[in-house]
Amino acid sequence: MTISEKVAYLKGLAEGLNIDTEKSKEGKLLNVIIGILEEIGMSIEDLEENTVALGEEIDAISDDLADVEKAVYEDEDDDEDDDECCCDDDFFETECPNCGETLVIDESVLDEGVIQCPSCKQKFALDLSDDCCCGDEDEEGGCGCGCGCEDHDHEEE
Repeated sequence: MTISEKVAYLKGLAEGLNIDTEKSKEGKLLNVIIGILEEIGMSIEDLEENTVALGEEIDAISDDLADVEKAVYEDEDDDEDDDECCCDDDFFETECPNCGETLVIDESVLDEGVIQCPSCKQKFALDLSDDCCCGDEDEEGGCGCGCGCEDHDHEEE
């Protein structure tokens, strides 16, 4: 039973008791209370209807936002796959020989030749002879692929 139905029942009960609402002070009081309860019941019903409507609107907006996110972030997912290459022009990956942590370093650190691991704080030298990004080294430690490894003697083929 809704609030409005309960108030209507209470109003019918008061009328069935034949309470004099014009001469009796108690009757006047009950009449005013029932009137206020009717207004409160109608307000609550309006609020419930508005809540349902707002919920439907929020669901629609959420669906639209999901579509927009899919369209916007779909391109970024494709870009992330391209960025995972270990042979990036600006950064290189190596493993710390002390703790095994994978480190991403840039060319300026490679030029120094010594790296301090941020995890274990140990310093170690890089042996770049094994780190040709193409894996196409010849007997002299160089490769002919043009990969840009500075520590190899590259031959033009």
